[in-house]
Amino acid sequence: MIDEPFAQADEPWLGLVRQARQWFDGPLGSQLLAEETPVLEEALSRCFGSYLLHYAPFADASLSLKKIKRVVRLGPPLPGVEIACEESAWPIGEHAVDAVVLQHGLDFSLDPHAVLREAARAVRPGGHLLIVGLNPWSLWGVRRAFSKEVLGEAQCLSASRVGDWFSLLGFALEHRRFGCYCPPLSSSQWQSRLGRLERLGQRVQMPTGGFYLLSARKLTVGLRPLRQQRQQRVGKLIPLPVAKVSRRDTQ
Repeated sequence: MIDEPFAQADEPWLGLVRQARQWFDGPLGSQLLAEETPVLEEALSRCFGSYLLHYAPFADASLSLKKIKRVVRLGPPLPGVEIACEESAWPIGEHAVDAVVLQHGLDFSLDPHAVLREAARAVRPGGHLLIVGLNPWSLWGVRRAFSKEVLGEAQCLSASRVGDWFSLLGFALEHRRFGCYCPPLSSSQWQSRLGRLERLGQRVQMPTGGFYLLSARKLTVGLRPLRQQRQQRVGKLIPLPVAKVSRRDTQ
């Protein structure tokens, strides 16, 4: 797949996403996504509705969902994206979708606040917002600190900080999971040898996994505002004059 944009976009952001897509196609990125997919699908089994928006800096986002009819890829104007947009301006109406998934969309962003704000705006009341991010308090976070690849440019926001943003945007955190406890190793042999460590970490759920998943529900207001009396006089409709038709004219 050729990463050529089919529309104009902010060049620094487009360059960052291009590098991130290449990294996720590599061994480390593939390792991370392989551990995220079952955890994300399990969290999405609690969501239902017609439309889910998936925003991520990689091309392939195959998710097996049963309770959501349609998954739409949204992001930069690159192959695999169905709705192209800038990261801070989504062409989606308010309360338009049932769920939004930001899978490393905040990590590889120039303005994470803007991305999260756009995602929160698109979710309907009672809908879900799910965020998958790199955990800075993990071996993957340590590798990021010393990495010369695009991983070193990741925002790597903590789960607690993103949780604080949820409350400011009117969301209630419902579910939190960690995963990918195996260290970031390129060797598939070492990954298989450390599979026991991954199973142990998933069972204990220590907050040291390579990624975190946060699932939040958009709060609804059940009270109906009181009607206020109009202070201004309401104008009356003026009937238009109707011409009378003579019977002689109809003959």
